[in-house]
Amino acid sequence: MKLLVRGARVVDPASGRDAIADVAIADGRIAERLEAPERVIEADGLVLAPGLIDLSARLREPGYEYKARLESELEAAVAGGVTSLACPPDTDPPLDEPGLVDMLRRRAKSLSRARVYPVGALTVKLAGERLTEMVELAAAGCVAFSQANAPLKDTQVLWRAMQYAATFGYPVWLRAEDAWLASGGVAHDGEHATRLGLPGIPPFAETIALATLVELVRATGTRLHVCRLSTAAAVEMVRAAKREGLPVTCDVAIHHVHLCDADIGFFDSNCRLEPPLRSARDREALAAGLADGTIDCAVSDHTPVDEDRKQLPFDEAEPGATALELLLPLTLKWAAERGLPLVRALARVTSDAARVLGCAGGRIAPGAPADLVLFDPKAPFRVAPETLKSQGRNTPFLGRELAGRVRATIVAGQIVYEAQ
Repeated sequence: MKLLVRGARVVDPASGRDAIADVAIADGRIAERLEAPERVIEADGLVLAPGLIDLSARLREPGYEYKARLESELEAAVAGGVTSLACPPDTDPPLDEPGLVDMLRRRAKSLSRARVYPVGALTVKLAGERLTEMVELAAAGCVAFSQANAPLKDTQVLWRAMQYAATFGYPVWLRAEDAWLASGGVAHDGEHATRLGLPGIPPFAETIALATLVELVRATGTRLHVCRLSTAAAVEMVRAAKREGLPVTCDVAIHHVHLCDADIGFFDSNCRLEPPLRSARDREALAAGLADGTIDCAVSDHTPVDEDRKQLPFDEAEPGATALELLLPLTLKWAAERGLPLVRALARVTSDAARVLGCAGGRIAPGAPADLVLFDPKAPFRVAPETLKSQGRNTPFLGRELAGRVRATIVAGQIVYEAQ
């Protein structure tokens, strides 16, 4: 399609551009000029930015279709302006065989919505015992290797896995959490968990595990991406690792820069997350670390959960929140609270995420893939179950009013979502 977006405020974090301009699209890419467009979108008062790139979105296929289906979640992605996403390997069965990875990629491609980048399992069945055939999984389309939220208790297996990945230059994406210290815990180990009688997960469960990961990076040279930081101390450790020049990047779930353990209230199971919501001090450190670039990216950590597993007592409820459609407005909210310019804020979910993922998106420049989002940064909306396209309705932000409505999403030059 030959498409012209006219009069938009073009925000391109990769180049620092923020100006009113027209953007031409032809043959699935950004074009320098365009004659006789097939369609013109009048975008006065709207922002045109690279499509959001989400480094953690569970699509629930294969195996968990009762929680969500690929169709619903990819529809939610484009409705939220997400044009590329990485999906963790904790499906059923896990993404530990090339055939499963190929099937997922083919299914996603056939739906012609967001681009899907599978993250392969680091160990067979995510059991933490035997390494997967990473070379074969990479050939099938895996962009990195991870344990998702499954523990890897044997440090020697972790060491061998990181050595293997480093040999071939594969990134390893891991959550930093000591499985023994976190065992049985459901909330941040603090006064709120104590008052509610909930078993806690201490913050040093994260920092002890992170110290091990950083030491193994020093030993192996592995490119490590630390997923979902949740504590102030971990932010400082990553900052120190980066100063040292280690190949370490990290992300934070967008919920954790807005919420803390006090938001659990009276056992709100929508706030049952992995990692748990931490203290107000931790929340502030995460928001500041994301602002100064210590934390490279914000992610949705999209995890749709069926009502039967969510509407349970807090300590029995399945952890996770749906967030693909909220990543943009929550990023805008964080930026407004920190006083950040839009171009810097959007970098954390576009160009910076593209750098970590290693994909060609995240920029608006001639020849770049035409993966774009057009949105009204001031338009308010109320988060309600009936307005979410995701099959999951589990979010701590139900009933809240946010700003930032997506008007259109473009993937490979095609309009894949347009608000009515």
